[in-house]
Amino acid sequence: MGRARVLLAEDNREMRERVEKLLGPLYEIVDSVANGQEAIHSVLNLTPDVLVTDISMPVLNGIQLASHVRDAGCPARVVFLTIHDDDDYVESAFETGAFGYVLKPRLDYDLIPAIQAALQGEKFLSH
Repeated sequence: MGRARVLLAEDNREMRERVEKLLGPLYEIVDSVANGQEAIHSVLNLTPDVLVTDISMPVLNGIQLASHVRDAGCPARVVFLTIHDDDDYVESAFETGAFGYVLKPRLDYDLIPAIQAALQGEKFLSH
């Protein structure tokens, strides 16, 4: 089996590039998009194993995106990468069926373990 396929949805270009650099050696980055609407199109067409998405994005936010992905029956496992360290956001994220919730300040430590957990069907939450 090849490398897991990851799609990244993040509106900040510098953050997208940082995440791509971190994940590139381990995963196949199938697409990197700047908003939730672009992400829906890419997820449905490219069927990644994992969708790493920010919450605060233009056009369609990450919570809405994850709900659309779930409702469309797409098997991609969602991992949120966000600055929002708030229980309401965490609860909303996991209500969409997400497998991971990673805080951006913990990116270098938590994103890869969160993706690995998601691929194994396990939940992950940054501490």
